[in-house]
Amino acid sequence: MGVAAGPIRVVVAKPGLDGHDRGAKVIARALRDAGMEVIYTGLHQTPEQVVDTAIQEDADAIGLSILSGAHNTLFAAVIDLLKERDAADILVFGGGIIPEADIAPLKEKGVAAIFTPGATTASIVDWVRATVRHPAEA
Repeated sequence: MGVAAGPIRVVVAKPGLDGHDRGAKVIARALRDAGMEVIYTGLHQTPEQVVDTAIQEDADAIGLSILSGAHNTLFAAVIDLLKERDAADILVFGGGIIPEADIAPLKEKGVAAIFTPGATTASIVDWVRATVRHPAEA
């Protein structure tokens, strides 16, 4: 994708069977209020749907919210699909109920950042601003 003009575009998604979307909506609103364009996909998205949306919307990043315990499978599926579809330049970050022990392996798979409960919306907005479109500087 390279450095695009205009606001940062972020797809916020709730993959899998998790039906708790309050946190995803709070993050989507915080990013929007910070001047980013946010596409919220809604509940129960498949990794294919998330990646399709990100590509169609020319997103700079995908933020995944996962509370179901399926984070290892769902993050990996999204990253693999982005690679398959020649869209690995779309940054993937996420949050939710993710055990500390799973964070390093997720980052090794290509997840740029994980935000666990207690992360502030300001810290997430700041990270997105600093990292999206400038990954070498983060």
